[in-house]
Amino acid sequence: MIVRQFISWVRTAPPSERAEATRSLARAFIFSDLSDDDRAAAEGALLMLLDDASPLVRRAMADVFARAPSAPPAIVQALAVDQASVAMPVLEHSPLLVDADLVDIVATGESDLQCAVARRITLPSSVCAAIAEVGSAAAALELIENPYAELAPFSWDRIVERHGHLAAIREAMFALDGLPAKTRHALVAKLSDTLTRFVVARNWLSQDRAERVADEAMARSTVNIASRSRGEEMRDLVHHLREAGQLTAGLILRALLSGNLALFDQSLVVLSGLPESRVAALVEDGADHSVNALLTRAGLPSSTFPAFRAALAARNEIGFVGSVGGAVRLRRRMVERVLTSCETDEAASEPLLILLRRFATESAREEARLFCDELAEQGMYADEDEYEAIAA
Repeated sequence: MIVRQFISWVRTAPPSERAEATRSLARAFIFSDLSDDDRAAAEGALLMLLDDASPLVRRAMADVFARAPSAPPAIVQALAVDQASVAMPVLEHSPLLVDADLVDIVATGESDLQCAVARRITLPSSVCAAIAEVGSAAAALELIENPYAELAPFSWDRIVERHGHLAAIREAMFALDGLPAKTRHALVAKLSDTLTRFVVARNWLSQDRAERVADEAMARSTVNIASRSRGEEMRDLVHHLREAGQLTAGLILRALLSGNLALFDQSLVVLSGLPESRVAALVEDGADHSVNALLTRAGLPSSTFPAFRAALAARNEIGFVGSVGGAVRLRRRMVERVLTSCETDEAASEPLLILLRRFATESAREEARLFCDELAEQGMYADEDEYEAIAA
């Protein structure tokens, strides 16, 4: 009886009053102990209100039914494909929407709807993959910042591929502690490409000069990323570098001269196809014929062999113990030792010597920066001690 009166009244009531009445009816459906007949009548009235011309009415239903497991599924489905202002609370919260519904919304909906889906507390990998594949940049950002999203590695890579040129996306991803190493490297590559295009467009550097600077920065970043990678993550990173065409002799030599033996060894494992134990044995042996055979098997240019042999010999003599910066920065003593050795080796090519001289300059500048930073820090502590003495 009450529902029939409601239906008669709602046809002529103003939109705001219809919305409030609809909200009350929806709450009664969820929270009141209605008889079966009254519940069926209420559901019928609510289904009728899906055709109401005012979005205020449909939004009122959406607000009530968004988080309710006992909401009428047919109504929730209809609200989910309504206009954005109506659909968003349902898409963000409703437990009645299955993965296929959400994937379809992501594939066909506008950015606001994709963002609502990306904010869901329970977000399985299939829905994350859909957002990564076709979602807007705003939806991708919501996904990155959602701690409940189950992103597969390929979804991370797809986000980088589609939106990695955007600063907001890069910053959000760089802030994540658990970001895979190969994904972090792909982000750095996007940043490098963006900066290269920018400085060339501004005529600050020539194309060749900008690309060389970017390549050197990428190599430093790669060694830095690799220094924090272990086991399977390191293997994935090296395979990614190979597929990207960045697993070069120069990068591998930089890894060795930086003390990043894990990256050095794993690179030779991937390039040579030999077991890790066999590569480790050949490197540990250090004999010229063993090193040459390994580097040949890895497909590295023979002109670089003198540098690798000299670096391995220097490693065995002076090692990396006590060096500054972990397995990230070029070691000045190592670089200078290798450069001196190669300058007297007729087999060393001019491009190799040029590379080693750049390494020598870089390592010297880095050591000077670290030295100055240390002096400044000591001076700061000395000033504090002097101030405390005077105050006392």
